[in-house]
Amino acid sequence: MAKPWGVYIEVGRPDQVGRHVLPEANELAVRAAAASVTVPHTWLKVPMDPEEVGRRLPAGWVVDKGETGHLMATDLRITAPTAPEGYTATVETRDGVTRVQLRDTEGELSAQGQMAVLGRATVIDRVTTEQAHRRRGLGAFVMRTLADHAVADGATLGVLGATDEGRALYETLDWKTYAPLAACIYRP
Repeated sequence: MAKPWGVYIEVGRPDQVGRHVLPEANELAVRAAAASVTVPHTWLKVPMDPEEVGRRLPAGWVVDKGETGHLMATDLRITAPTAPEGYTATVETRDGVTRVQLRDTEGELSAQGQMAVLGRATVIDRVTTEQAHRRRGLGAFVMRTLADHAVADGATLGVLGATDEGRALYETLDWKTYAPLAACIYRP
């Protein structure tokens, strides 16, 4: 959902009911987004140094340094990935969000990710690989599949927030880091 300062995304988890994502490190936008929040466990993601954004937040907000990461972007291109051997991929789009899931031969979820196209850009989110399935190319497959679908939907730019661990994967896929990404949580 578009907001004057960026985008609000419903997450629907007890530890993260939703997330405001600000595309720019603007003090007025940070203050306006934070002031609009009344529900605990609402997050705010800002491309700004965590210490600096912490000084701009009203009471009740905390910077979660464990969730702070990196704002990354890339020019998207078609790669036509193939699911790794022993895994089956499903792609579903609902309410403007495309989700990719990989399952092993027993049907267990092994890796997943999602994205939404906003104009010429796509925001990729929640890319995870289960511990027992790591180092098999599943995350790269999910990323490439999401990128292919974004390009088919008219996107040319990919944007995401990465953890330190995720950053290593994304860099192998030609994503570049552009700014620190502060993660803030409303905990009154």
